[in-house]
Amino acid sequence: MINEQYKYSDLTSKVIGCAMKVHSTLGNGFQEVIYQRALAIEYSLAELPFSREFEMPIYYHNQNIGTRRVDFLVSEVLSVEIKAQTQLEDVHFAQAINYLEAYNLEVGLLINFGERSLNFKRLQNKKFKG
Repeated sequence: MINEQYKYSDLTSKVIGCAMKVHSTLGNGFQEVIYQRALAIEYSLAELPFSREFEMPIYYHNQNIGTRRVDFLVSEVLSVEIKAQTQLEDVHFAQAINYLEAYNLEVGLLINFGERSLNFKRLQNKKFKG
C-alpha cells in the first residue's frame, strides 16, 4: 500500500490501515461520530499523533472569516475527513479539497465508512504553498 512516489505515503498508509481495522470491526451503518471515536482509539494504538476536530481558521484575502473543524489532523500535515454515507458524492470531494486549500495542507484523505467496503481517496492540494 505504500507508494514512495506520493508524499506522506507511509503516514497515509498507517491511517488507512487504522480505518480498515475500524471498518472490519464495526462494518457500515453507524453514524459518523461512532467511526470518529473508534478511529481516534486506533490512532492512539498505532501511536499516530493526531488532533480530533481540530479547529482551523479560514482566511479570505488574509482576513479571518471563520473557522472549520477538520475531523482529524494527523502528524500536523495530513487532513483526514471521514464520512458515513452510502456512497461518496462530488460535494464530499469538493469539501475535502476546500479544507486542504483553506488550511494550506498538501495532502488529505477522504474516508467513507458507510459503504460495504471501506472507501478512501487520497487528495492533493494543487494550490499548496510550501
